[in-house]
Amino acid sequence: MTVPMPAAYDPENRPGDEHERGGRPVCRSVLGSRLRRLRRDCGIQLQEAAREIGASVAKLCRLELGQGGPKDRDVAALLDLYGVVDEAELDEFAALTRGANAPTWWREYSDLIPGQGETHLGLEEAATGIRSYQSQRVPDLLQTPAYARAVTQLGFPRDPVQTVERRLHLLERRQRTLTRPDPPRYWVLLDEAALRRSVGGPGVMDGQLRHLLRLHAEHPAVTLDVVPLAAGGPAAVAQPLTMLRFAEPELPDVVCLEQLTGTVRIDKPAEVDRYRLAMDKLATATSTSTDTGEFLTRLLHGR
Repeated sequence: MTVPMPAAYDPENRPGDEHERGGRPVCRSVLGSRLRRLRRDCGIQLQEAAREIGASVAKLCRLELGQGGPKDRDVAALLDLYGVVDEAELDEFAALTRGANAPTWWREYSDLIPGQGETHLGLEEAATGIRSYQSQRVPDLLQTPAYARAVTQLGFPRDPVQTVERRLHLLERRQRTLTRPDPPRYWVLLDEAALRRSVGGPGVMDGQLRHLLRLHAEHPAVTLDVVPLAAGGPAAVAQPLTMLRFAEPELPDVVCLEQLTGTVRIDKPAEVDRYRLAMDKLATATSTSTDTGEFLTRLLHGR
């Protein structure tokens, strides 16, 4: 079965809190994108805008890229330069600036979040659609506590017990994304190899398979498709990835690649399109070959 990603942003059907839900990372991205668009609409070069507000080009470039916390005076000076006078628009920029500097719920786990991890958490929380392919293990958002513990202990064998518990609590907080009143549409292509790979022993795997069966049958926002080993070529060249889509027009589709030491984020349209094409080929290879419920049931009973 092929399930499309949610439709692109519709200005006539816009929820009110997209950038607020993503916290600081999303507010910074949206603020930077809107400031960049205003500057370009005014025909002002980056160097000129930086000079007018007494900032370096590097600083203004970081602001437009959503990197680092913006200062109220810098944003106000830029809006004045770009001729923004509408009170509602000024209020929205003020709210974005506050959000871009506000603490996030995951700040207490900052020592466990590497590289671009904070940005990834914000984007994951803000996404209206999540599309994922996993070949090695069950994706984080669908893991049972026992399976997650086994994966964490394998991935961080030197962590003390307290740190393992904090990692698991961080994951549990992330998983609440799927149980909120308006969860993102989550479509997972899960490789058969990941389901056959024993993690934590038979009891843990049985519990994980039963959990996936329940989600597949009962969760209205979750679509789970199994990529069979017989899929061959498309699966052989694909790599684990997650694609995020947002309601905010300033946030383009993003591809996240998980690595041992963190998450790599890709947002260049041409590169994102290549990953989207790879996902589409996998989906096509899967759509007519495997019934997910039947497959999970057979696997659960050892067939």
